Amino acid sequence: MGKLTDKAIQTARPKEKQYSLADGDGLVLIVRNNGTKIWWLRYRFNGKAKTLSIGVYPIVTLKDARDRALDAKRTLSNGVDPSTDKIEKRVAAREEDAKADEAETVEFVVREWFEKFSMRWVEGHASKIIRRFERDLFPSIGKTAIKNITPAQLLTALRRVEARGAVETAHRLLQNCGQVWRYAVATGRADRDISNDLKGALPPSKEKHLGALTAPNEIATLLLNIDEYAGSEIVRHALQLAPHVFVRPGELRQAKWTEFDFEKRLWTIPAGRMKAKRPHVVPLSSQTMRILDNLRMRISCKSEYLFPSPRAMTRCISDVALLAALRRMGYSKDEMTAHGFRAMASTNLEQLGFDSRLIEIQLAHADLNEIRAAYKRETHLLRLDERIKMMQSWSNYLDGLKLKAGQ
Repeated sequence: MGKLTDKAIQTARPKEKQYSLADGDGLVLIVRNNGTKIWWLRYRFNGKAKTLSIGVYPIVTLKDARDRALDAKRTLSNGVDPSTDKIEKRVAAREEDAKADEAETVEFVVREWFEKFSMRWVEGHASKIIRRFERDLFPSIGKTAIKNITPAQLLTALRRVEARGAVETAHRLLQNCGQVWRYAVATGRADRDISNDLKGALPPSKEKHLGALTAPNEIATLLLNIDEYAGSEIVRHALQLAPHVFVRPGELRQAKWTEFDFEKRLWTIPAGRMKAKRPHVVPLSSQTMRILDNLRMRISCKSEYLFPSPRAMTRCISDVALLAALRRMGYSKDEMTAHGFRAMASTNLEQLGFDSRLIEIQLAHADLNEIRAAYKRETHLLRLDERIKMMQSWSNYLDGLKLKAGQ
């Protein structure tokens, strides 16, 4: 039995200089000053002291490290230097990669995946994704057969991104790699999605999220403040609608009456206005219908837009109108934004017990299930009956919060 435990490894912190933790029989864990933890096996061959690197923690667990150390010792017992054996196997793998069909390489699969799915993305989003691959992945593993890439090799590429201080970019690249590897599995060029092995391998990002109120008492107060908003009546109706439909601000502002089927109680946002470039259906609850009926009768009947600009009925309200109204109500950008209604719904719907995938579908997240989206034209109708019930329950919940707070 070795001396190390999983807890001891997890709690080992970097110091000014790297140090080692011994597990016994030559196996040690090297803790570098940047926090990286590497397994080494120290041994002797032909009377000379040697070291064999056998993996990076946590990709290689304590159990895996012991198993690999045992395999190396078996090799040593057969009169073969484990380090030499490792080099020879690596050379053989590279020769195999060199012979690999171009269509099997990481770069080819990435570009094929990108060509298939990027046509549904906005141009800026698409260009950022392909640049990540070209800058941070192709130079190191682009020419290698995708089925031969190990989690450790992928982590090495991600560590280079992390090392330049771009932790959030490293996380996004890992997410994109997961999409590519799943596509490679679906097309028969990889056995599994190796990105799953790297969960927790990168330090958490410090990305600052947009302000959003998620506590029930805060939501109730916001809803009452919106109802009492004394500014533009058009903006007030937009803010009243926002929490019930939780679409992106641009999708809400640019809504047109022709997109609504009041008989079926559905709002279909066309693909051209959606981030993922595919149509999106929003079920309309009873509360939402009342807001729309009032809006149609009193304000917007002379414009194709639900929320026309006060300067021209042929345009919708500006992208700062909702944000400015929230500021006038006293909410800072760190407290609440027009985009925050999405986080408000997402957080609370999950706490109310709704399936997270169902919530993701209603949020129209671009990476929901890209392979299915590519082959199923009516993805926007996915689980529609369930979403109709969820949206009505959500509106009922909002009404309940407001009623309780107003008592």
